[in-house]
Amino acid sequence: MNAPLPQHLIPEIHQRETPAALIDALKARFGDRCSTALVVREQHGRDESSFASPPPSAVVFAESTADVADAVKLAGQYNVPVIPFGVGTSLEGHLLAVQGGISIDVSRMNKVLSINAEDLTVTVQPGVTRKQLNEEVKSTGLFFPIDPGADATLGGMSATRASGTNAVRYGTMRENVLALEVVTADGSVIRTGTRAKKSSAGYDLTRLMVGSEGTLGVITEVTVKLYPLPEAISAAICSFPSIEAAVRTTIEIIQLGVPIARVELIDHNTVRMVNAHSKLSLREEPMLLMEFHGSPSSVKEQAELVQELASGHGGNAFEWASTPEERTRLWTARHNAYFAAIQSKPGCRAISTDTCVPISRLADCLLESVAEVDASGLPYFLVGHVGDGNFHFGYLIDPDIPKEREVAEALNHKLVSRALALEGTCTGEHGVGLHKMDFLVTETGDGAVEMMRTIKRALDPKNIMNPGKIFSLS
Repeated sequence: MNAPLPQHLIPEIHQRETPAALIDALKARFGDRCSTALVVREQHGRDESSFASPPPSAVVFAESTADVADAVKLAGQYNVPVIPFGVGTSLEGHLLAVQGGISIDVSRMNKVLSINAEDLTVTVQPGVTRKQLNEEVKSTGLFFPIDPGADATLGGMSATRASGTNAVRYGTMRENVLALEVVTADGSVIRTGTRAKKSSAGYDLTRLMVGSEGTLGVITEVTVKLYPLPEAISAAICSFPSIEAAVRTTIEIIQLGVPIARVELIDHNTVRMVNAHSKLSLREEPMLLMEFHGSPSSVKEQAELVQELASGHGGNAFEWASTPEERTRLWTARHNAYFAAIQSKPGCRAISTDTCVPISRLADCLLESVAEVDASGLPYFLVGHVGDGNFHFGYLIDPDIPKEREVAEALNHKLVSRALALEGTCTGEHGVGLHKMDFLVTETGDGAVEMMRTIKRALDPKNIMNPGKIFSLS
C-alpha cells in the first residue's frame, strides 16, 4: 500500500499551444461570450474528481448549434482541443483540459424544444437539466426517470451514458435516448436516430455517441423517452443487521422478478453522515431505501412481498413514506450522500468507484471490498443502485497526504479488478474519463480498444474532441 501512485492514475498533461489568432477569432465571433478570465477558465477546468490540470485557454458560451459548430470549426483550423461543458458534475476527470484547448459551455442551450406527449418523447437542448425537464413535462402526466443524483444536463448524461437510482426499472441513458444532433470534429452537424421507437437503418450512430464522453462530437440536441407518472408511488426504508443481509434481500427481490422501481443500499457509515448532513434520525445500520411504482394494488402487493423477503434476512424497522414530501426528503438525503460524506471530513476529497457486476455476484464483490476498506482504516462511504448490481465506494482522503491517496487507489484497484474477475465492468455509470483508462483495456481487451481508436481517428483525425480521455491514441 505504500507503493508510488501508479502512473496511469496521474493525468498526462501534454498542453497544445492555443494561438493568439484563435482567441482573437473566437472573440470576434462571440464577443463577450468568449472569456479568457482566469476565474472562468478555472471553473471550467475542474469537475468533482480529485484530478487537477491547467485550465482551458478560453471558454465559449454557446447559445445555439451554429455557435457550437463555428467554435469547433475555428478550433479545428488551429488544431486546438475542444472540451464540452454542461454543469461540471462528472466524477472521472472528463472536463480537464489535459491537452489544453477551449471549453464550450452549453449550459445556455437550455430550451425544451418539443414535447410529444402522445408519443412519449421530448426533444431538448443539451443544457437542459433533468430537474428542469421534469418540471416542464409534469403537466402532461409524464416524467423522465433517469436520475443520477446530481442535477446533470441531458447532454452530459448522454455523453457519459448515465443511469442512477431508477435504472433497475427504467434502464439507463443507453435505452432512453432515441436521437441526437451532434457537431462533429470538422464542424458538421449530423442527426442520429428518429423519434420512432426502433429502427434497422444502418449503423447505430446514436448508441455510438451515447457514452463517447465528448471524444467524437459535441451533443447539441437530445430526444429521449418519457414515461407516464405512476398512479401510486410508495417509498420505504428497512434496516438490516449486516450489509450481507441487505444484499441477499436485494438479490431475491430481483431474481423473483419484483418490478421494484428503486432499491438503494446505504451502509451504516453513510447513514451516519446523511443524518448529520440532512438532520435526519435514521437508524445507523445498513439500510435499503426502496420505491414502488404502479397501481395502488400492485404497489401494495410489491411492498408486502419485499417486506416478507426482508424479514427473512433480519430486516426490521420498515418505515413508509407515501406522501410526496416524505419521499422527496428521503431521496434528497440519499442524493446528498456524496456531499454529506465530504462534509464529514473537512478539506477531504473522495476517490470514488462505480463498478457493476451480475446481480448473482454482487454479494461476493461487495463483501470482500467492505472487508478490505475496513481493514485499511480509511474513512469511506458506500451507496449502491444494487438492484442492477451497481455500487459506489467513496474513499475520503486528505489531498495533502499522498499516502492516503495511495491507499485509496490501491483499494480501488483491488475492487475494480475483483469486479472484472466476476464478469462485471469497471464503470457502471460514471464513464471512463481519466480514472478508468487502464481498466478499460483490461475489461475489453486490446483488440476492442484498438477498434475504438480506429473509430476515433476516422471521425476526429486531428484529435481535437476532448483528447486524452477514455484511451490514449498512442
